[in-house]
Amino acid sequence: MKLLITGICGFAGSAIAQSLLERIEGLTIVGIDNLLRSGSETNRLKLRQLGVKLIHGDLRMASDFETLTEADCVIDAAANPSVLAGRQQEFTSRQLFEHNLAGFLNVLEYCKTYKATLILLSSSRVYSIPVLESLPLKVCGNAFRLDNSHPLPCGVSPRGISSDFATTPPVSLYGSMKLASEAVALEYGAAFAFTVWINRCGVLAGAGQFGTPDQGIFSYWINAHLRRRPLRYIGFDGTGRQVRDMLHPRDLAILLECQIRSGRSGGQRIYTAGGGVTRSISLADLNAWCDARFGRQTPEPDPRPRPYDVPYESELDFGWVPQLELEGILDEIASHAQDHPDWLERSGL
Repeated sequence: MKLLITGICGFAGSAIAQSLLERIEGLTIVGIDNLLRSGSETNRLKLRQLGVKLIHGDLRMASDFETLTEADCVIDAAANPSVLAGRQQEFTSRQLFEHNLAGFLNVLEYCKTYKATLILLSSSRVYSIPVLESLPLKVCGNAFRLDNSHPLPCGVSPRGISSDFATTPPVSLYGSMKLASEAVALEYGAAFAFTVWINRCGVLAGAGQFGTPDQGIFSYWINAHLRRRPLRYIGFDGTGRQVRDMLHPRDLAILLECQIRSGRSGGQRIYTAGGGVTRSISLADLNAWCDARFGRQTPEPDPRPRPYDVPYESELDFGWVPQLELEGILDEIASHAQDHPDWLERSGL
């Protein structure tokens, strides 16, 4: 079997490639990446050692696809992953559109030509921010949790948020590009008879992730706490009670393998792929975990709201259960942080 992974030198793409090579016998992987992001070069070297064929190319350029031969399946892991992309001066709204949506057309045309299965790594940030903000929540210790004594909107259960949850705008510029990609991918698949799977991923986390305050939050927080960098609880009264789930790419790879091997032609195509409630943690509880490991540090409260922040995210679906527990993932990130004292600098901070 031959697999093409776009954005292969990013954290998600490289980790998924390594995991699938371990899981699928006889798998050949070709990857394409523009090597734009910090860490890409490090991951490129690791992938080459694993026998992955790498192509330096830009998804926005149709000519860069001309050298790609036929693959059985494409995993699209190429995108600027920051929910604040398009709102920041260093990455404009036009650049976000070109990188996260316009360039996706060439991926779709490739799948159309070769009838390759497409697996799109989408995002939980396609969900409606106003509806997320209106979820009935209660304070449990240092974290917001769902208040199940109140009626829950469609797509929400005690297990978390499912793919039936509202996607009405606003969802963020980043989320809107992902949502548009989902729609056009499904239409292409139906029109040109190739299989499409869409996975709305929660927060991917693990050792080797380049964390910044607006993406890779678990890696960033642990590395910053270890090195006594300033930390802030932004929004939500500056309490740090906002909750995020975490999913290790190795667990995501198990789900992707199921989809790669599936011969199913009908049925559900969109799935949530998150860590679920048992792998959810608030920033305040994450900081307490870091306090216990590295010594006490008190983040500065900053109650001013930040665009697109939501108080609660937790997803789990597909009849698939991640194997790696929250404590194990945090410990893996912390051990990596201790072994790589220059990690924040290499992240570009």
